[in-house]
Amino acid sequence: MTFTRSEARRPTVCARLARLAALVSVGVLPAACASAPPATFNLDSAASGFSAKQARRGQIAIAAPTALPPVDSNRIVVRVGEDQIALLTGAAWADQLPALLQAKLIATFQNASLIRAVVAPGMSADYELRSQIRRFEYVAGRGAVFVEISAQIVGGAGRIVAGKIFSATAPAPANDGATIVAALNAATAEVMRQIVRWTAPQI
Repeated sequence: MTFTRSEARRPTVCARLARLAALVSVGVLPAACASAPPATFNLDSAASGFSAKQARRGQIAIAAPTALPPVDSNRIVVRVGEDQIALLTGAAWADQLPALLQAKLIATFQNASLIRAVVAPGMSADYELRSQIRRFEYVAGRGAVFVEISAQIVGGAGRIVAGKIFSATAPAPANDGATIVAALNAATAEVMRQIVRWTAPQI
């Protein structure tokens, strides 16, 4: 696999990345250097791992998380250095990552059954959960994935009720798309559980 630096492109960038890939053997390349259409992957909602059921109460709307490029896309990000990132070749998300995470977070809240109603923005709700994807990546040098999401519970008139940063990591013993996605799925499910368990008592 091969990768791309986040600095400005040079005429020989593909050749340089190919040589770098041969040294580190990570499956990422810039989109311009790849030709085959990528396989698409989905994320799973968290179905279990919540505390004992409590009385449902309140209504909350789950906004789509915000993110900066290249996380705000359907591509899978690989960190190849402290200030260098790449895009995984041969694999992509089935939708833009923020939209995908929004759908799975709504499903996770519904699976937990800790809040009376969980809806998308625009529907009647007492609170809104706003979030930002801070990290969602495979770290090539560590053979692991990292997911970090900040969340805020917002009440009436835009009042911030609470905020917290949630994170999780999972090993990715191989650098192929399926293995990396499975690890990201595991870490994301743990972060979503954390968010649900933190949010429910405050609604």
